[in-house]
Amino acid sequence: MTSLWQRSRRPRGGARGIATIEDYAAALQESLGYSGFSALGITQTQPGQAAERAPTDLPGYAQLFASNPVIWACMVARMTVFSAPRFTWQRLNNGAPSEMFGTQELRLLEAPWPGGTTQDLLSRVIQDADLAGNSYWTRHEDEAVRMRPDWVQIVLERRRHPHGGDLGWRRYGYLFQEPGCDPVFLWPEEVAHFAPVPDPLATFRGMSWLTPVLRETANDNLMAAHKRKYFENAATPNLIVRMAREVTPEAFGKFKAKMESGHRGVENAYKTLYLGGGADVSVVGSDFQQMDFSAVQGAGETRIASAASVPPIIVGLSEGLKAATYSNYGQARRRFADGTIHPLWQNAAGSFGPLVTPPGGGGSGAVRLWYDARGVPFLREDARDAAEIQGIESRTIRALVDAGYTPESVQHAVSASDWSLLVHTGLFSVQLQKPGSAEPAALPASTEGDS
Repeated sequence: MTSLWQRSRRPRGGARGIATIEDYAAALQESLGYSGFSALGITQTQPGQAAERAPTDLPGYAQLFASNPVIWACMVARMTVFSAPRFTWQRLNNGAPSEMFGTQELRLLEAPWPGGTTQDLLSRVIQDADLAGNSYWTRHEDEAVRMRPDWVQIVLERRRHPHGGDLGWRRYGYLFQEPGCDPVFLWPEEVAHFAPVPDPLATFRGMSWLTPVLRETANDNLMAAHKRKYFENAATPNLIVRMAREVTPEAFGKFKAKMESGHRGVENAYKTLYLGGGADVSVVGSDFQQMDFSAVQGAGETRIASAASVPPIIVGLSEGLKAATYSNYGQARRRFADGTIHPLWQNAAGSFGPLVTPPGGGGSGAVRLWYDARGVPFLREDARDAAEIQGIESRTIRALVDAGYTPESVQHAVSASDWSLLVHTGLFSVQLQKPGSAEPAALPASTEGDS
């Protein structure tokens, strides 16, 4: 701990430090010794703390992912689409997004570790964010290193206002400690922190979308257990068998054992029931149809999918298919892409920006890390829409070329949706000449000199 604290005292670039380092040291020690959690396992930033403690519910949520088919389907749907694009650089032309390009610096995100791909990286990123609300990554030499979310704490320092008093907390760095190992302190610019859903009880930490549907998940698991027990015990409604008073306990015990051996379990379902004299059978309880089991279970599944921001029809849930058919799949796909996946991609691109250096050093802000989703199959329009889009673009290109813009600049402007990239040749259509004029329009001085 001494070496970690000595490192945290050193200002970065000779410009950064903490004014009240002794107060911060005491607060950090207090936060590292704090062990209070709420009943739901959601940690809070308590007054006087100097760290947002890592959530401790990751193992439990991971168990839900492995055991609940609805959560599995929703998370896999998010993971499959989220991991499909590739990272790229995007120019900012007067603040407006423009053309995209790549450099060797993106190698870290294209091959994050030996044998790893961008898809492997993004799959881990969204899985951590779904289960723990946060995904932490750092760069070690030429590899991207994942830091397990429940082993990371966000170290804070108080923000002092010039007029006096405290103004909340400032992110000072990150503390990663694997059980049984020495802690590692990292500055904010050394960590890619992806937290798409902010935790309302924290300043910088995110929260899992599974948190508000824990009860629905428990209910769904209970329904699955109910179905299993229903088929294990009878696969038919529950029965009450009444015997005559004259039947002795020994005779009743033999009858009970014989009836269960011949009629209990799925393999004995739907057999004809034969009873001797004095026995009377009546049905109790309700079957799946009477209690509208599918509707009750389907409503819970829909609420889980809603929390995951995945349209039910995307994952094939029963209520989603009842409310719509696969003819509406295109609309659901666009809702999923525009309302869920694209915001996640934008957040991820901004989060991983500190780990790579933009061309030119990034000081000008003219280039940013972005994502290229043009090759994602899930986002491809159908043939008719694609043809319409290409037709509109081709007519736009023809009109701009006829108006005197260079073909190269027209191509760049249309593909980047940035009209400021257009470059005019100085030549105009004959329709722009004065009536009766035989002389062509005068060329710019630079053009005349070139000719």
